[in-house]
Amino acid sequence: MADLFDSPSSAKDVTEGAMRPLADRLRPATLDDVIGQDAVLGAEGPLGAMLAAKSLGSLILWGPPGVGKTTIARLLADATDLSFVQISAIFTGVADLKKVFEAARLRRQNGQGTLLFVDEIHRFNKAQQDGFLPHMEDGTILLVGATTENPSFELNAALLSRAQVMVLTRLTLAHLEQLAQRAEGELGRALPLDGPAREALLEMADGDGRALLNLIEQIAGWKKDEKLDTEALTKRLMRRAATYDKSGDAHYNLISALHKSVRGSDPDAALYWFARMLEGGEDPRFLARRLTRMAVEDIGLADPQAQAQCLDAWNTYERLGSPEGELALAQAVTYLALAPKSNAGYVAYKAARKAAKSSGSEPPPKHILNAPTSLMKDQGYGDGYAYDHDAEEGFSGQNYFPDGMKRGVYYQPVERGFERELKRRLDYFVKLRAKRQS
Repeated sequence: MADLFDSPSSAKDVTEGAMRPLADRLRPATLDDVIGQDAVLGAEGPLGAMLAAKSLGSLILWGPPGVGKTTIARLLADATDLSFVQISAIFTGVADLKKVFEAARLRRQNGQGTLLFVDEIHRFNKAQQDGFLPHMEDGTILLVGATTENPSFELNAALLSRAQVMVLTRLTLAHLEQLAQRAEGELGRALPLDGPAREALLEMADGDGRALLNLIEQIAGWKKDEKLDTEALTKRLMRRAATYDKSGDAHYNLISALHKSVRGSDPDAALYWFARMLEGGEDPRFLARRLTRMAVEDIGLADPQAQAQCLDAWNTYERLGSPEGELALAQAVTYLALAPKSNAGYVAYKAARKAAKSSGSEPPPKHILNAPTSLMKDQGYGDGYAYDHDAEEGFSGQNYFPDGMKRGVYYQPVERGFERELKRRLDYFVKLRAKRQS
């Protein structure tokens, strides 16, 4: 397969071609010209198999910007002889949708099917998404929706049950290089860049084919003969801002990557994802909160100082603000990643909550209840309580669970960090308890 936007122009009018944006001039003519999405479009891919079987159904194309969602939808219409209609959820209201559906119905009566491409489909609310269902079911439209957000969170279950999700991936540097070569062929000359500058250009595009072609179009307008180095290139071009939505899918993906890097004791990866989120404009206070959660969930009593480190870093950030305070948070990230790990406290807490829920309203045993009144004393409150400070080795070994309830074992410390000492103490008390009870 050739690249996204990979098909070179053929027999174009030179004047007309020069007026069209480079991205438009390099759009593929067929699905076979699209590169970078072999997992979906290849012969063994789901969409390739659909087309081979001539059984194309409604689709949701999910992927980052600039990977060919609109182009693929348009080419699918060509490949299936369907009329291509494109709308955007941002600019389309209920009245507009009614007109689109009515036109598709009339088209169908005349023997012509309709592929309705809906860009940014996740922008439609639940009622608007439900409005597509009857027209999909009766064959009035074949829906192809495009979204950069996770369909699981943004689209109705009813809509997802009637459409297959196709995951499109960002373009690799190799794909972008092929796209750059096609652009050079269209322009009729090589880009005036040395090797490192060319690589920097590809990285600036950040996996977005459309962004790369826009950057190339800027470079082509400079009319430079000598080759530029990386420094000269970066002075003239701005790096494309990384894709990051503080309330969207990227937000949850990156915080998950940070959390798992900390849990996996990899300070370098953890600092990388921490920096990625800051570069994307994430609120450092959100990161401070999540770091504190990591300290109590994944480190716990294996290193009791981890929580204090996070709270101190959070407090330092509040006092210093950005960007100085972010260094304190970065130090907390490093500390957490290198700290001994244990989720024993977290597991014990969940187990205790489960037991508390299942045991209902069982009262404590009477011997550990206070008896401030004579009536309560007559009822046996406090009777037989052993004061641990007066017991041998400061441990009575009494039962503190409800009468008749099997003793629960929730906290099981690991042999790491400070919990190794806690395990030694716990084992000691288990032996003493058995000795007292015997």
